[in-house]
Amino acid sequence: MIEKVAKQIKEEFFGEGTGHDWYHIERVWKTTRHIAKEEAANSEIAELGALLHDIADHKFHDNAEELASTKTIELLTDCGYSQDIINEVVHIVQNCSFKGGIGDNKMRSLEGLIVQDADRLDAIGAIGIARTFAYGGKKGNMIYDPLVKPQEYKDAEDYKNSKGHTINHFYEKLLKLKDLMNTVTGKQIATSRHQYLEGFLEQFYKEWNSSY
Repeated sequence: MIEKVAKQIKEEFFGEGTGHDWYHIERVWKTTRHIAKEEAANSEIAELGALLHDIADHKFHDNAEELASTKTIELLTDCGYSQDIINEVVHIVQNCSFKGGIGDNKMRSLEGLIVQDADRLDAIGAIGIARTFAYGGKKGNMIYDPLVKPQEYKDAEDYKNSKGHTINHFYEKLLKLKDLMNTVTGKQIATSRHQYLEGFLEQFYKEWNSSY
């Protein structure tokens, strides 16, 4: 049944150009499966949450939570899942997103916390850097403007509408993620990926400032 869900998600998201494509979802799915095993969680619920976590991302939809709930219920009902499982997955889908890191984390289940970790891990490291620039390019953001400093957002809507340059996104989100990991396994994986971000920025500034 999980493979049936994966097939439908792949068909919908294949070729998406902001870094939220099928391959992102597949990586989050695989990482979720690994963390769920290490953390002794319900793998089925965690994997479904991973596959559906971007079904209606708030960055691309104004009514994201409502749309995510509707699409999740429809898809899982069609695949024959029980209402209890659907309710668990809907909760994960509605509460997975970073949304500027503002406010308390509303995720209540271990499975949801694992999906959250897996999604955030895909935002750091080498692939995270690539995705960040892909998303910034899609939005028409500059790569870097030294006159524009990172900002603190007042709410999720403010974060969503940000037009800052891509390097600022490292400070506004990516470098924060290591300390926001929920699980022991997630924290272990995040450590080396965080170091990669720091190394990238160090090299970026050297080249920007023509420091030889």
